[in-house]
Order: sequence, then structure tokens, then C-alpha cells
Amino acid sequence: MPADIRTRLTEKIFNISSDACFEEVAMELFSYQYRNNNLYRQYLEILGADPEKLVKTDDIPCLPLSFFKNHSIYTGSKPGSVIFRSSGTGSTSPSVHFVADTGLYEKSLIRCFQMFYGDPQNYCILALLPSYIERGDSSLVYMAGVLIKRSGHPHSGFYRDDPVALTRVLTENEKNHQKTLLIGVSFALLDLFRNRNFRLENTTIVETGGMKGRRKEITREELHDILKSATGLECIHSEYGMTELLSQAWSKGNGIFHTPPWMKIMIRDAYNPFSYLEPEKSGGINIIDLANIDSCAFLETADLGRRVPDGGFEVMGRFDNSDIRGCNLLSE
Repeated sequence: MPADIRTRLTEKIFNISSDACFEEVAMELFSYQYRNNNLYRQYLEILGADPEKLVKTDDIPCLPLSFFKNHSIYTGSKPGSVIFRSSGTGSTSPSVHFVADTGLYEKSLIRCFQMFYGDPQNYCILALLPSYIERGDSSLVYMAGVLIKRSGHPHSGFYRDDPVALTRVLTENEKNHQKTLLIGVSFALLDLFRNRNFRLENTTIVETGGMKGRRKEITREELHDILKSATGLECIHSEYGMTELLSQAWSKGNGIFHTPPWMKIMIRDAYNPFSYLEPEKSGGINIIDLANIDSCAFLETADLGRRVPDGGFEVMGRFDNSDIRGCNLLSE
């Protein structure tokens, strides 16, 4: 993408203030990606989609995430040099996301975090991400690392194999009334709080899903009930993100997620993927992530969900026979 066009689009993306503004920027980005993303254009041509007849975002076909497993998805002359890979499963190939500009990813995640939680400098940020930290290409670990660095707190960091140290930090932070954010995968959080009783008042727990075969899959509600019982917290927060996205949705409780202004969730009809459903009706989750300037912004996931009247959405599970996503907790 020519530097001036890319700069202009980036500025527009992070200054979206209305649905109309989102539509304008999304259609502009779609036009560029149709012309400069070879694989996406081929996919649209196979579908018989005429870009001249696509006049709003609901008209735009979304690229299935499965394409990231077997194809190089990029907009422009060459793929980005930084690679994020999904955890995958033992029987499937991981998704691969070529990232041309990690600065764009960092801008997206920091601005999104600030919208929901404020400045990372106000927190001690603790990351509990075993099995992810061992890999050098996890977008989740990259995200946590950026937040930890921005925090600047001396105890902020990754606590992979040292639950004693993590327990000590949590206890000390509570004693000092230090605002703390603990972000972790489900099985690791269950391990940490098993047989330990805390009374956390200054700590926010954010689960990112993911049992990864370590535990029997349970619903998000069951997980949150266990964690609330062990910590005394009234609610458990959640993060919804994936390798193929440069933005995240966050939930401050009850499993209801909200997105930043440059990210849109649409619920497609399970029997007609080009038809979208009204709020409260469940179907497949499609995502427009405008931060995906250099890959593809229009994506079809294998997750099931529904939109709620306040503009948020709920993740309800996955389609049958789809791969279990490492960063997504299955729920009923």
C-alpha cells in the first residue's frame, strides 16, 4: 500500500466516531484489499461477487479463517516479516498471520486496552500463559508483553512456572492496594487458584479461554463460578482475540464482549452465510477488523454467538467439526 494511502487509512481507523464513519472507512479498505490482496480477490471472484455492487459492509463476503492455515494472506506486494501462529491442535495446521507492522498492532491493542481499562501504567500486569510463552510466535504473548512493558511496574511480568512467586505478588499487591490485572489461560488460572483461597479486592482477572487438552472443557460460566468462589471477586473478565486479528474484544463480566470502534461483529445465518441476523438470534460470528490493513479485514470465524441489545456480543461455542481454538473457551 502506498505510504500516503496507508497513513491516511490508519489515521481514519483510529478516529472512527460513528457507525457511518465505520462504513465509510471499511468500504474504502475493502476497495483497496480487493485490488491488492490476490487471494481475497480470487475468493470473491469464485463467489461471483461484483465489487461494484457491494455498497455496504453487510454486502461484503468474509474470508473463512481456515484460509490462514493453508495460504499466505496479505495485502500488497509481499507478506509481512513478523509471523503470528495459532496454537492449533495435534491434528491440524496452525493459522499463520503475516504482520507487516507490529507498531500498528501495538497501537490497536493499547488504544483498545485504554478504552476498557485506562492507562496500563495504572496497573501491575501479571501474565499466566504457560504453553503459549514457550512459543515465540504467539500473538497473545506479544500482546501481554506490550502491556507489561507499558505498565512499568516492577512486579509486572510473565509468571510461567512459579505459582509461589505469583501468589506472593498478588498478596503483596492486595496489601498495598495496588491495582492489578491478571491475564491468563483457563487451565492455568484453575491450577493457580485450586486449593488456594484469596480475597481479591484490587485485582482484575481476565481469562482468555483455552484448556488445550489439560482439563475437561467446561463452560465459561462454570469457569467464572470457580474463579469467583476462590477469589471473592464479583465478576471475572474475558478477552476475545485470535491470531488472525490485530484487535481484541473485552468483557467485564457475564461473558458479554464489546469491541473498539474499528472492529465490528456480525452474526450470520448458519444456513445462509451471506445473510445476517438480528440481535438475540444465534449464528456464526463474522468480524470486520479494520486494523488488519495488511492482511484481510473481513473474516468469517467458526465461532457461534449472538449480539445483545446494548451492542455487545456473546460467544456461545463453535460449529460442529471445527478445530478447537486455543484462545477460545467452549461454552454452551
